Amino acid sequence: MTSHSRLGPVLLLAALASAPAIAADAFPTKPVRIVVTFPPGGSTDAVLRMIAPRLSQQLGQQAVIDNRPGAGGNIGMAAVAQADADGHVIGVGAAGALAANASLYKDMPFDAQRDFAPVSLLAHVPFVIVARADDALATLPQILDAAREHPGTLTMAHGGNGTAMHLSVELLRQMGKADITGIAYRGNGPATVDVLGGQVRLAMLDLPSALPHVQAGKLRAVAVTSESRLSALPETPTIAEAGLPGYASTGWFGFVAPAGTPVPVVARWHQAITAALADPQIAHDAETMGVTLAPDTPADFGRFIATETDKWREVIRTAGTRLD
Repeated sequence: MTSHSRLGPVLLLAALASAPAIAADAFPTKPVRIVVTFPPGGSTDAVLRMIAPRLSQQLGQQAVIDNRPGAGGNIGMAAVAQADADGHVIGVGAAGALAANASLYKDMPFDAQRDFAPVSLLAHVPFVIVARADDALATLPQILDAAREHPGTLTMAHGGNGTAMHLSVELLRQMGKADITGIAYRGNGPATVDVLGGQVRLAMLDLPSALPHVQAGKLRAVAVTSESRLSALPETPTIAEAGLPGYASTGWFGFVAPAGTPVPVVARWHQAITAALADPQIAHDAETMGVTLAPDTPADFGRFIATETDKWREVIRTAGTRLD
């Protein structure tokens, strides 16, 4: 056997081993699609549309937003799970689809920890309990006392069954031992309208929805769900401060790719996302909206999803809540 013939298999194996890396280095080769599991107009969609031009610049290809709302995020995330694992389709999912829905739905079209490759957490969105400015319920202790004295009569709107707002209301019920009736709406907009109109007494809203009405003096911010006070509402206590130590809950959303996406392609996405979010104007605009940008590593985001899944599984089990 000649030296060239002996080297043949070695060279072939080296070429095969390097092929995925070469393909990943060339990524992307066409426009990329970002599946967003919320409709246009919400905070998640707004953030994505804000950073999409930066992602296009970073990747050298147009980043197209594809809104796929419905079924608590399951419709959009199922589309991502079924997409080709080449990085040209990526999804933005939230606490519902990526953590809570596995406990809320009997039949899931995907396994969030098996069928996706975590890329990066994108942002946290804190929630705020609000009442009309003229309502007598001005503090969290007053709300909890009213719910305990008149079980089932105190209503609290939220943005939909299975959303992080719904789960935050349930966590409040359980930790506060208070029989508050959660009222599900199709998003923050309708919930806000009805608390302003007095159809419901209270609401658990995301900060971008609540803040303009609080600033206008139409709604009172009673307490925020985050671990610490918010710069946008510095006088408003956290729920933990106001009487329920240990309470903490925020909405969050982040990027995942289909399972099997090459590691270098995931890394390319992560680099592009991190660079886009480092833009000071993006950070300023997001903070103005009440959104806290929080990019992290793929490994950290994977661990975060697992932790959130465990947390909400216990809350949902205790509540006995099912959505199918």
